[in-house]
Amino acid sequence: MEKMVTLTINGEQVTVPEGTTIMDAAKKAYINIPHLCFLEGLQAEGACRVCVVEVEGEPRLVPSCMREVHEGMKVYTHSERVRKARRMIVELLLANHPTDCFTCERNQICELLKLAYELGIDKIRFDAKKPQYELDETSPAVIRNPNKCVLCGRCIRVCHDVQTVRVIGFINRGSDTKVATYLEKGLGNVPCTNCGQCIHACPVGAIKEKSYVDEVWAAIADPEKHVVVQEAPAIRAALGEELGLPPGTLVAGKMHAALRRLGFDMVFDTNFAADLTIMEEGSELVGRITGKIKKPLPQFTSCSPGWIKFMEHFYPDLMDHVSSCKSPQQMFGPLAKTYYAEKAGIDPAKIVSVSIMPCTAKKYEAQRPEMNDSGFRDVDYVLTTRELARMIKEAGIDFANLPDEPAEPLMGVYTGAGTIFGATGGVMEAALRTAYKLVTGKELEKIDIEPVRGMDGVKTATVDVNGLEVKVAVAHGLGNARKLLDEVREGKSPYHFIEIMACPGGCIGGGGQPISFDMPLRKMRCDVLYKEDKQLPYRRSHENPSIKKLYEDYLKEPLSEKSHHLLHTEYTRREIGG
Repeated sequence: MEKMVTLTINGEQVTVPEGTTIMDAAKKAYINIPHLCFLEGLQAEGACRVCVVEVEGEPRLVPSCMREVHEGMKVYTHSERVRKARRMIVELLLANHPTDCFTCERNQICELLKLAYELGIDKIRFDAKKPQYELDETSPAVIRNPNKCVLCGRCIRVCHDVQTVRVIGFINRGSDTKVATYLEKGLGNVPCTNCGQCIHACPVGAIKEKSYVDEVWAAIADPEKHVVVQEAPAIRAALGEELGLPPGTLVAGKMHAALRRLGFDMVFDTNFAADLTIMEEGSELVGRITGKIKKPLPQFTSCSPGWIKFMEHFYPDLMDHVSSCKSPQQMFGPLAKTYYAEKAGIDPAKIVSVSIMPCTAKKYEAQRPEMNDSGFRDVDYVLTTRELARMIKEAGIDFANLPDEPAEPLMGVYTGAGTIFGATGGVMEAALRTAYKLVTGKELEKIDIEPVRGMDGVKTATVDVNGLEVKVAVAHGLGNARKLLDEVREGKSPYHFIEIMACPGGCIGGGGQPISFDMPLRKMRCDVLYKEDKQLPYRRSHENPSIKKLYEDYLKEPLSEKSHHLLHTEYTRREIGG
């Protein structure tokens, strides 16, 4: 039986399980202790000291995020001594921080500025020399600004403990301490996966996505350019959060309407390409299982560019296990400049292909040198959910009251299987719905495959396919992925098919989504996608009439010569150090 502890917080008795921190115990007394370096889900380090409290009988203030309660403890969370200490700490941080709040990426959502307001700081008594570090712009996806860093270490803990990539850390000592990459090479020259989880972890504006908003505005304004756009499944589950709608609001129709009003010439949907991915990837899986394709099992999904780069750096020996299918973004890209260009009678040289993605790693993926199978750069610009929201605000569009509109049918019709790509386990579930049909010729009766849903780090399931028990596994977050990858490397994996997504929660938690490291919120976004899945007339990728037409008119069949040329790729063995 769990041992309970009773303590007093600000004169009120609270009973909590032994091992509870003061910060968590205070919530039982309806008190939220302010903090900066603490982030739910990460190991507490007590670095910033903003969360200090007074414990009766102890000479020093203690960090509430780390200190466990004990029987009879008396805690004061906002005594005069505590309030003075907190103000002092935040003032010192502000004295050393740039004052470009009006133009900062985190304007209105900066945790440091919010703290200063809540603590009643109306002046800064200290005059510190502000650092003058160069920006790290070596990555095509993520920019680091060390001048804004408050040394909370949250980005380091996410990179080390959650993603296990470990490309950033503290260097130097004392006032010269800063966060940097190995030998200060920059994120673009180390094994960074561009996942962007460090952006969500950062409380200020020290890390952000590399923006291509100005380039997209310029393309839209150019009468010689024909600008097409695609939007990933996860966008519709989160864009509303940035535009005044409650979390959990599905905004697919409003999203399509807003993009037309922004001036895009043709509004398609990445969900269409997600269905296409299932047709190709599911066919590849069946080929491996039946022995027609001479590649090893388990087959890994290839939709997450962060995971792909992680594999190229840390598990290149498992490269043959990864599906050769491009991601939905990169399947859509060449089709926009071949299939669509032919159907519309447009010179592909005039087409500018833009994608709206929840993922900062998609910016990197679009710039990979092999992504030009259309004869041009397949995807020209990638914008995040946050960047699209800024464009909508800049254009003055009343997003909440827009009518719902569909995407263009040629490459915009999609099924529920395409929608759930945005949730962890969604690619696996979508693939099984179609793989079952490809093997048996029959439809899978129970298409809601519950065991691969949810926020557990690793999920497994077994599906009976014509007498063959197909074993599958799902991992989200690269630290969880290592568990499955090490099993495969050691020859101990029982699985036929493994889905890996770089970001915790899957694409709905991508580095380009509204800033939050809140896992319950990420689950809520997943639920939005499952809700749309149930509402759509088609729920299996092979039922999509636009996909059928694409194969009839252009690709002929999955894994055809043209499909391989446009929709499949190869990967690169990369050095750990760069």
